[in-house]
Amino acid sequence: MRTGTVFRVKGARHLLGTRTWVMGILNVTPDSFFDGGRYFDPGPAVDHGLRLADEGADIIDVGGESSRPGSDPIPAEEEIRRIVPVISSLRTQTRVLLSVDTTKFETARAALGAGADIINDISSFEMDPRLLVLAAETGAGFILMHMQGVPKTMQAAPRYEDVVAEVRGFLAEKIEIAAAYGLNKESLAVDPGIGFGKRLEDNCALIRELETIAGIGRPVVMGVSRKSMIGKILDVPPEERLEGSLAAAVVGLARGAHILRVHDVQSTRRAARVADAILSRPAGGENPEKREAGRAR
Repeated sequence: MRTGTVFRVKGARHLLGTRTWVMGILNVTPDSFFDGGRYFDPGPAVDHGLRLADEGADIIDVGGESSRPGSDPIPAEEEIRRIVPVISSLRTQTRVLLSVDTTKFETARAALGAGADIINDISSFEMDPRLLVLAAETGAGFILMHMQGVPKTMQAAPRYEDVVAEVRGFLAEKIEIAAAYGLNKESLAVDPGIGFGKRLEDNCALIRELETIAGIGRPVVMGVSRKSMIGKILDVPPEERLEGSLAAAVVGLARGAHILRVHDVQSTRRAARVADAILSRPAGGENPEKREAGRAR
């Protein structure tokens, strides 16, 4: 079962655990595996971000660089050019939390300046430790993710002796390093990195034993939406992976995930609402959605 925990973002303390949070994916890229090119221009990107907010996203995760297997990195200047206008516009039109999906200090600094609240770093600051200093100075939330290797080569031949223990140990160590840099541990969330340098059996084990990751004591973010593990199980392309993604999401939240990172916000929100009601409804029948209604974020 999922435990309650606090996620501190720029001084605000968000209590997670009763209701699953949904993080909507906004890829401002030409080459992401599912929606690359759809929202590459600022206008369509902003419109889609607002649509995600209307569908119930708690966080909108804005990224300008694809991290699909085999992808190449892009310069920070290009990443900034893609995402900063989108973040700036969204910040003036919605109060939903905004995260920036980046591994680069320059990009994160520009995004936070434009109104982003959270740094979502797939490398857990291994690519740029300056991100820790930036997060400590700004009070931004920070999502630490496990990845074996780098996106270009991470799926070449991933191997683990015990994937759950290794991922847990990696994330626990990163939390202590971040704290040594001055980050409040309440500002940290963790992501096991489904699909990032992992085989199908590794991904399944991580979701099945997600409570072990949650045992670290920080909010758990899980991103499995339309990924190749769903395709391998169902033998379908990304555009036909919604049902499989929802199934994995529900298992994940039942095993301890606090935040689901997804392409399909409305569908996931509805599935999570039903799952939360089944898992969390106390004696007397109070709806967990109602308990959170009106709480300040």
